[in-house]
Amino acid sequence: MSKVVLITGASSGIGKTIGEYLIEKKFKVYGTCRNPLNYPNSIIELIKSNINSIDEIDNCISYIKNKEERIDVLINNAGIGFTGPIEEADLEDVEKLFNTNFFGPLEMIKKVLPIMRKNNGGLIINITSIAGYFGLPFRGIYSASKSALEIVTESLRMEVRNFNIKITNIAPGVFKTDIVNRRIDSFNDKKSLYFSDYYRLWKNNNEHIEKSGSNPKMIALLVNKIINTKNPKIHYVVGNRFQKFSIILKRLLPDLIFEKILTKYYKL
Repeated sequence: MSKVVLITGASSGIGKTIGEYLIEKKFKVYGTCRNPLNYPNSIIELIKSNINSIDEIDNCISYIKNKEERIDVLINNAGIGFTGPIEEADLEDVEKLFNTNFFGPLEMIKKVLPIMRKNNGGLIINITSIAGYFGLPFRGIYSASKSALEIVTESLRMEVRNFNIKITNIAPGVFKTDIVNRRIDSFNDKKSLYFSDYYRLWKNNNEHIEKSGSNPKMIALLVNKIINTKNPKIHYVVGNRFQKFSIILKRLLPDLIFEKILTKYYKL
């Protein structure tokens, strides 16, 4: 029997790439998006479900449960970006970010756990970010939202270990996606003391960063490997060598030394 996989945010980017690859590998794949009618040619069966709506999450889970009687793998992929100085961040934007990057995925987890427990097993993969491993200038709030999901995964693994349910994180570096078009950037105050540094670091480079990123197929290959692994690791990091090495540096170096390296790298 083919495993049933649910991927949030599967209409584009990393989610779409993962879904299409798993279909090639004979998995039964469902994906969520805000409006499936916008993607008539999708080979993934897309379900209308806004990650910020508890009702739509309920409807999505119920639809798959009634049709398949199981959800073997949940991939929490839906997310948005956020840039801007913390002092001048709009709290409504911060709430929007955490609703999408943390509270929504948490609600998905809570809804699938009873189904997986009833079926004596399952796998949850949370797509986080290398940015969740450390605070970056003008991306601190985004880093916090991804770090929160990383920590929840660590706790949840221990809580569900007796139910044969596996939980893991995949932290991507920079990949070629359309996240630049879904990034919250409400900061545009040219009179701000932060404006020149922020504009130089992120505003002018957002599009370039995504276009120069790695191929999302790397993440799809890793997801397939994890699904076929008996005991997945807690954390997986995928990206170029420099991005992965930065995590090792943070673990090895004193905090102040690592901060100086980041400060020098970003020319602050």
